Amino acid sequence: MIRTLACRTILDRYVLLELAGPFGFGLSAFWLIFAATQILALGRLVSNDHAPLGAAIAIFMWQIPGMVVLVIPMALLLGTLLAIQRLSADSEITAMKAGGISLVRIVSALLIAGLVVSLIDFIVQENVVPYAASQVTAIEDKAISHTSAFNQDLTVSAPLPGGGRQVTIATGYEPHSQALLNVTLVQYDASNTPVQIVFAKRADFQANNWLLNDVSAYRFDANGVTLSEPHVAQQEIAIGEQPADIVERLTHNDPDAMSRRQIAALIRTGQLSGNGLRKYLVAFHEQLARPFACFVFVLMAIPFGIRALRGGGGGASLGFGLAVAIAFIYYVVLTIFSYLAQNFIVIAPLLVWMPNALFTSLGLWRLSRIAAV
Repeated sequence: MIRTLACRTILDRYVLLELAGPFGFGLSAFWLIFAATQILALGRLVSNDHAPLGAAIAIFMWQIPGMVVLVIPMALLLGTLLAIQRLSADSEITAMKAGGISLVRIVSALLIAGLVVSLIDFIVQENVVPYAASQVTAIEDKAISHTSAFNQDLTVSAPLPGGGRQVTIATGYEPHSQALLNVTLVQYDASNTPVQIVFAKRADFQANNWLLNDVSAYRFDANGVTLSEPHVAQQEIAIGEQPADIVERLTHNDPDAMSRRQIAALIRTGQLSGNGLRKYLVAFHEQLARPFACFVFVLMAIPFGIRALRGGGGGASLGFGLAVAIAFIYYVVLTIFSYLAQNFIVIAPLLVWMPNALFTSLGLWRLSRIAAV
C-alpha cells in the first residue's frame, strides 16, 4: 500500500512539473499583452496630463495584481493544453493507461491544481486587488493636481425628519478641501412630491455639517407654482454623508476593483438604485463565480489537448490558438449571462454561475468519452 501511494505521489508530482513550465509561459505571454495596453495608457497620462514618470511607474506596479487575476485562468488553460499535448505526443498517457492507470487518475493532479489556483485567485481578488486599486486612485489624485481622480457626479439620498427625503447631486469633489462643487439639493415630501430645490456653487464640510455657499433656493406650493427664496451667501444643511463616506464611495466606483465585502457595504448604504444597484448586485455574485474559471479551464483543456494531438499538428502555436478560442467563447458566454443577470436580478446568483456549469458539464462529458477509449 505504501508503495502504491508512493507511485501515486510520483505521478502527481511528474504531471504538475509538466504543467509548471507551460503555465509560466502562459502567465508571461498573457501578462505582457495586458501590460502593453496599460503602458500605452500610462504613456498618454505622462504626455497629456504631465504626470511624473515615477508616479506612472508606481501606478503600473499597483495595477499588476488586477492584471494577474485576469491572466491566471487563461495561463492555466494554456499550460494545461501544452502539458497534455506533450504527454500525448510522447505517448506517455498511452503508456500510463497500459500500466493500468486510468485517464481520470492521471489528470486528477491537474484538476486539484485548478481548484487550488481558483482559491488563490479569489483570495488575491478579495484582498490584494481592492487595496491596489485604492493606491492607484490616490497616486492619480496626488500626481495630477489639475484633475480630480473623482470624475463622476455624486448623488446622495437621505431621509428627512417627519418623512420625505433629500437628494443631493454634486458634479465635482475637491479632495484637498473636502468640498462638493456645483451642488443641487432636491427635497421631497412623504408622497414623493418635490417641495424645494436648492442650488449652491460649493459645499464645505465644517463643524460636522455642510455649509453651502452662494445659495439660490426655490420652493413649490401645493399647485406646483415656483416661489423664489431670497439669495443667501451661506446656508448650513445636513446632506447625509461625511467626506470620508464620499471618498470611500467615489474611490470604489468600479465593482471589478472591489471586494465582495466592499460591494456588500456599498449596497447596504442605500445610495444605489435602478441600474446601479443591479450592476453591483450582479458583481457581488460574479466575484465569487469568476475565479473558478481556473478549474473550468483545466477541465476543458484536458480533452482538447488530447484530441488536438490525435487530429494532427500541435505545438505551442496550436495550444495558444486553442487557449484563445476557448477563453474567447467562455467570456462571450459569461458576458451574455451577466447581461441576463442584470435584467433578471431575482435569479442573478443562478445566472452568473451558468457559464461555469455549462463548461464544466461539457468538459466532464468530453473527458468521460476520451477516458472510455
